[in-house]
Amino acid sequence: MLTVLVLHASALAADKIRIGFPDLAAPFVPLAIGDKRGFFQEEGLQGEFIRINPAIAFQALVGGEIDYYTVLGPGAAAAIRGVPVKLVAAYVPVAPTALIARPEIKSVPELKGKTIGVNAYGGALEAMARLMLKHFAIDPDREVKFLATGPLDSRFGAMKQGLTHATLGSPPIDFLGKKLGFVVLTRAHELFSFPVSGLIASAKKLKERPDEIKRAIKAGIKANRYIRQNRDGTLPVMAEWLKIDKEMAAATYESSVKTFSEDLNLPDNGLRLLIDEAKRVAKVNREVSLSEVADLSILREAQKDLGIKGR
Repeated sequence: MLTVLVLHASALAADKIRIGFPDLAAPFVPLAIGDKRGFFQEEGLQGEFIRINPAIAFQALVGGEIDYYTVLGPGAAAAIRGVPVKLVAAYVPVAPTALIARPEIKSVPELKGKTIGVNAYGGALEAMARLMLKHFAIDPDREVKFLATGPLDSRFGAMKQGLTHATLGSPPIDFLGKKLGFVVLTRAHELFSFPVSGLIASAKKLKERPDEIKRAIKAGIKANRYIRQNRDGTLPVMAEWLKIDKEMAAATYESSVKTFSEDLNLPDNGLRLLIDEAKRVAKVNREVSLSEVADLSILREAQKDLGIKGR
């Protein structure tokens, strides 16, 4: 009876936090692992996860309707626009995005003069495609054409019909594409650092609740380490979170496991690329410092608490 009462009291003492995320995708699995495997609870937190579009997420974040948001690209863009938010940690500092193509396309340079299918013009997928093409010295404005063909099923349909020659997306797109006879040309995380998911906090939260932020970061570090080290324990949570079967969960895990950071660090080169892309989209020409967009001081404290040497 005493044990039950103590556990109940501990649960009541947990601080409730609301974390926003945009969709059911692999880069946000640390939220589910942190909850299902008890890492939030270890830090005295009770997580509630709210599915919310980036277009309204930052208004909710600044207004206190959610405590954290998890998509780093829009977070950087919001900070550049003057919204009082900062990136504080990165779950996935390198994009798991795979570029897949019709079987006659054998390499990325062969996409010159071809059409690439994206979900929508000007969205995150097109931005990632541009970065990947630039890495191979292809001008995305002049040497390829983008065609908005909608969600994944529609993009695959356009490729089958020959309307497009390639598309891209996060796992399990590579697994599904191979089943249809398509080929994986490259993966973004093999080319450059481009932070995808993590934690974004408001300036008010940074000032008033730094300890809560540190505990949320520590829970994230524990979750990511669990993902990397415990495949069997991760797969059922991943399958449930992403609403996919065991086979697809296994394929998603294999494609994305190396992209989860063991220390939630936000590399300077990846942050700079994130800022430059946000500036391009917003047509901002002024210089933007890393500190204008990110505050990693609490991350360093969390790492120190867990015995992780600073970088």
